[in-house]
Amino acid sequence: MAKTMTIFTPTYNRGYIIGELYQSLLAQTSQDFCWLVVDDGSTDDTASVISGFIEEGRLEITYLHQENGGKQRAHNTGVAACATELFFCVDSDDTLVSSAVQDVLELWGRCREDSSLAGVIAMRGRSVKEPMGTWFPKGLTRTTMWDLYYKWHHRGDTAPIYRTELLRAFPYVVEPSEKFIGETYVYHQIDQHYELAVLDKIIWICEYLPDGYTSHVRQVTRENPRGYMRLKRLFLDYSDTFRLKAENTSLYLVGAYFAGCFDEAYRGLPNKPLATLCAPLAFLLAKTVYRSR
Repeated sequence: MAKTMTIFTPTYNRGYIIGELYQSLLAQTSQDFCWLVVDDGSTDDTASVISGFIEEGRLEITYLHQENGGKQRAHNTGVAACATELFFCVDSDDTLVSSAVQDVLELWGRCREDSSLAGVIAMRGRSVKEPMGTWFPKGLTRTTMWDLYYKWHHRGDTAPIYRTELLRAFPYVVEPSEKFIGETYVYHQIDQHYELAVLDKIIWICEYLPDGYTSHVRQVTRENPRGYMRLKRLFLDYSDTFRLKAENTSLYLVGAYFAGCFDEAYRGLPNKPLATLCAPLAFLLAKTVYRSR
């Protein structure tokens, strides 16, 4: 029988810890899913670890290996290979609570016929009782990711699950010389057309590791400045308050500073008074908060 959901895991040199995620998948109360792992050029024992899981035969697993190109290229590879209705990206150093798949699919079963919904959004936590940031607003049943953060003022990472066909329609665009662009580059484009059904429950348990993206966010910005510019220009186009417009103009120019095109980027901004106001702040941020330490 065809599965409803793909749990997708992009991984790079996480052979030492990906087994914890595997064990959490084996413990799921619903097995209506398959596991798709895209190895982004690991140089450790990831391949043999996953091979061992496949040999156990306890879970439907597809393993793909590609040249190292970054998480978002791995995500595009995963979406292209996905054969299920839903796509759930779960990092290789995290785990799911045992009812995660069941909880998502029970909610999805009640709302999948609503064509205005792109999928489901649930919560991440350090435990089932401690969210990574704030709890979802009480009584919220549907939202865009943009509204969740900028209207309802949620803080912390979430667990979004999308219709695979929509992720195919909105792939990540990664600059040829870079390896990263923020995940919300895709999510906020989908927001312009669809909402997400809200699952007010922690289903994903995570801690940020020292070798992860979150721990090196400013370094990632310096190393992938054109992707950062692309992301912040998208945010700027969607911003509907002065505060957001000023914030994203400043951060767009931070990216331009590291990309070596500050003057060109400044001239290309549509709101010249705002760009003039934000330029000194962007330069200050680039020289202080975002500088290499």
